[in-house]
Amino acid sequence: MNRSEALSVVQTYVKNPHLIQHMLSVEAAMRFYAEKFDQDIETWGITGLLHDFDWEIHPTIEQHPLAGAPILRQHNVPEEIVRAILCHADHTGLPRQTLMEKALYACDEITGLITAVALVRPSRSLYDLTASSVKKKWKDRAFAAGANREEMEKGAAEFGLPLWEHVDNVILAMRKIAPELGLEGTLTEAS
Repeated sequence: MNRSEALSVVQTYVKNPHLIQHMLSVEAAMRFYAEKFDQDIETWGITGLLHDFDWEIHPTIEQHPLAGAPILRQHNVPEEIVRAILCHADHTGLPRQTLMEKALYACDEITGLITAVALVRPSRSLYDLTASSVKKKWKDRAFAAGANREEMEKGAAEFGLPLWEHVDNVILAMRKIAPELGLEGTLTEAS
């Protein structure tokens, strides 16, 4: 499967632009880490892009991503990608074994918190966002209350990275696609 085919799957099942932006964010983070760890950038990127493809059609914990796996298989998505997607949800009971599976779990929730922090900044941009800004908001449990901080900590630990180094890396990855994410804000990359 190539990225164009994966994007076609996403466009078939996902209509919410914010969900698509989330999936693009996770894709960017996965590509960043694949490059960093000398892994298959396309496979990792496609995994990030597809990971929530079924959320709109299976919006419950009981359904997502278990009910989506057969659909991925119908689209000839490689089994290593399907398994990683299944592993990104704790409730499936599948242990995360590979580096790619651990990366997907680590990158999923954190992209949402980073997006939320960027959107409340005066610049509304990723270009001037730092891990220290995220850390300040992290402590405020009322901010982005739905963001599962324990899962984020667990994901970074399983992936073998200190949390704030991980946050920095994901910010850098997301900056590469800030215009697609609507997170340029009032800045340009050169700012």
